[in-house]
Amino acid sequence: MTITSQEELEALRRIGGIVATVLRDMGRALEPGMTTRELDDIGRAGLAAHGARSAPELAYGFPGATCISVNREIAHGVPGERRIAAGDLVNIDVSAELDGFFGDTGASFAVPPVAPRVTKLCRDGKRAMWEGIGAVRPGARLAEIGERIEKFADKGGYTLIRNLASHGVGRALHEEPETIPTWADRSERRRLHEGMVFTIEPFLSCGASEAQDTDDGWTLIADRPAPTVQYEHSLVVTRNGPLILTVA
Repeated sequence: MTITSQEELEALRRIGGIVATVLRDMGRALEPGMTTRELDDIGRAGLAAHGARSAPELAYGFPGATCISVNREIAHGVPGERRIAAGDLVNIDVSAELDGFFGDTGASFAVPPVAPRVTKLCRDGKRAMWEGIGAVRPGARLAEIGERIEKFADKGGYTLIRNLASHGVGRALHEEPETIPTWADRSERRRLHEGMVFTIEPFLSCGASEAQDTDDGWTLIADRPAPTVQYEHSLVVTRNGPLILTVA
């Protein structure tokens, strides 16, 4: 989506604030012993309180209000009866629709106690996302986002999941610009322009490099049993740089 009016921007900021608030509240509620369905119920109630609808349910018939992925599961995890345990690494992805506009955000949460390398991975996962965000400005090469993220990952000895990309968002959950790489891609020739709306969501890992399908048709797992995190913001390209939409 490319924003054409102040009204569109305000609508995107409203739904961005809602998904950010729901993600924050789910992260605060996360504790050992609760099921992923119970956690999802908190997300569903939060969306409903704001009049918003779950985007994955609306767009794809996903069996949950939010995506909750645990440990080797890294994306699109289906909420269910699995109980969260101390030491788990839990990714929560919240996306929703309000008045025809979509917002998308996500984050990984380490349930204490966790190994020091997992704490560091979570910190660096956020930093990787912000490295990509720092490349956003009108006229910039879209490829610079992935180049900055990969440079950061390489310096820290990390790998990146290379078949899960960022994407356009706004009037739909996934739209143009499609498949925005969060790794260096020499074939990428597109440029950013003012008003573009999209996500930046690198998957930073301690050794995995690809997401693989599972039997449930939704959940994606890492190709290696290596800790992997994802952090995601939706943003708009402005003449002054990136404007983050998903802020609580």
